[in-house]
Amino acid sequence: MRVWAMGFLAGLAALAIAWSAAAAELWNTLPPMPTLPADGVQGHLAENGAVIWYERFGAGPPVILLHGGLANSAYWGNQVRFLAKDHTVIVIDSRGHGRSTRDERPYTYELMASDVAAVMDTLKIQKAPVVGWSDGAIIGLVMAMKYPERLTRVFAFAANMDPSGVKPDMLSTPTFGGFAKRGAAEYDAISPTPGHYAEFEKAIEKMWDTEPNYSAADLGKITVPVVIADGDHDEAIKREHTEYLARSIPGAKLAILPGLSHFAMLQDPAAFDSALQSFLSAQ
Repeated sequence: MRVWAMGFLAGLAALAIAWSAAAAELWNTLPPMPTLPADGVQGHLAENGAVIWYERFGAGPPVILLHGGLANSAYWGNQVRFLAKDHTVIVIDSRGHGRSTRDERPYTYELMASDVAAVMDTLKIQKAPVVGWSDGAIIGLVMAMKYPERLTRVFAFAANMDPSGVKPDMLSTPTFGGFAKRGAAEYDAISPTPGHYAEFEKAIEKMWDTEPNYSAADLGKITVPVVIADGDHDEAIKREHTEYLARSIPGAKLAILPGLSHFAMLQDPAAFDSALQSFLSAQ
């Protein structure tokens, strides 16, 4: 019995070590894109040369989720399920992404921020918190500068506010590179223009090379409460840039999620949801 017990305990210890090692490397994984719940109410808005797709879930005070570049709103599937228990959750496919269309104009963050404001007008939402990931986080911060009266607060995860904040080898990493590669199939499955992912990706990467371009002085004018968040293993955004944003925005809080990367909301939904709960319940 003693030998069995020792063997059992040793096995448990080995499993614990293996689990800890796996958990410690969540940052190095790229989980599949989630799905959105089936009970949403979809809508389309013709705005400024594009048709913008959005969907609403749940009931209660509104919260707007903005996805990253090359992605679509399904990347928020885990968070929609969590937040829709006590919020009206609005997801928006940025112009040219997912189910939304675009015209021939170059992508700009200010143009996409104006699309979000237009969706809010359509849904008669005067003010709401915005949760943004990557490009969506940039859009949220641009809205804080251009439309402060429309926002109650901003949770900006993995944002850069000038091109120097991006790591030059981003697209060559297994996670971000894998995300960009699998984007073609995700794009073709729902886009109104399937088969055009290569040109879409080229246009987005051109924007990434040249935008955004906001100074510390610009950031210092933000009056909306902001949380600057990121994973401590982000393969796309420089840690010093994240800290610079938190220093430059008056009153901003810095939230670093341990053991996670640019894709934290996929890698550890519970940890990400907990950060969102703290953000939304803050006074």
